[in-house]
Amino acid sequence: MSDSESLPTGRWRHGVRLALCIAFLLVLFYLVAVARVIDVGAVRDLIAETGPLAPVVYALVSALLGAILVPGPILAAGSGLLFGPLVGTFVTLGATVGTATISGFLGRRAGRSSARGLLGAERADRLDAQIERRGLWVVVGQRFIPGAPDALSSYAFGALGIPLWQLAAGAFIGSAPRAFVYTALGASIGDLSAPLAYAAITVWCVVAIIGAFAAHRGYRGWRRSRDQGVRGGRSAHAEPVE
Repeated sequence: MSDSESLPTGRWRHGVRLALCIAFLLVLFYLVAVARVIDVGAVRDLIAETGPLAPVVYALVSALLGAILVPGPILAAGSGLLFGPLVGTFVTLGATVGTATISGFLGRRAGRSSARGLLGAERADRLDAQIERRGLWVVVGQRFIPGAPDALSSYAFGALGIPLWQLAAGAFIGSAPRAFVYTALGASIGDLSAPLAYAAITVWCVVAIIGAFAAHRGYRGWRRSRDQGVRGGRSAHAEPVE
C-alpha cells in the first residue's frame, strides 16, 4: 500500500485517539465539576490538620485536583479560607503552576503524536516555529481570557507541543491576578462587603477587560497571518516554472 493510500487511515486513527481523549476529559469534568464526586471541603479540612505543613500539602493536593479538572476558583477560595489572602495567594499560584505542568505533560503524552498526525508534518513544523517564538505569551494570554478553562487549555497546549517550562512560566505570570482574586474572595467569604472583597472584584473586572481585548487582538492577528499565508501560497503556485 502506498503512502498516499495509508495517510487517510492514519489520520482517521489519530482523530479517533484525540476524540477518545477529549471524551475522557469531558466525562471527568462532569464528574468533578458538575456532579462533584470529590468533596473539596472534606479534603480542605483534612489538610488543615497537617499543621505547619498545610500550605505545602494544600498546594500539592490542589495541583493534582486541578489536573483532574476540579474547578480552580473553588480550590483558590479554599486556600484563602485556610491561609488568608497573602499566604493563600502564593499557595494558589503554586497549585496553578503544578496543575499546568501536570496537565501539559499528560496532554503531550496522550495527544502530541496524534495532533501532529492530523496537522501533517508541514503544518506541525510551522506551528512548532510559532510556539518557539510565542508559546509563553499564548499561555499568558489564555489565563487572562474570561471563562477559559485553565486545566483543559493546558491539556490542549501540551498536545500542541508547548514546552512544559513555557506552560509553568505562563501559568505563573498569567494567573497571578486571578489567583489573588479568588483567594481574596475565599478569605472574605464571611464578609463580602469588606474592602478586600471589593478589591478582588475590581481586579477581576480589570483582568476580564484586558483578557477580552487581548483575545480580540490575537484573533485579528491570527486571521491576518492566515490570510497572508494563503495569498503567499497562491502567489507561489501562480509563478511560472522554468
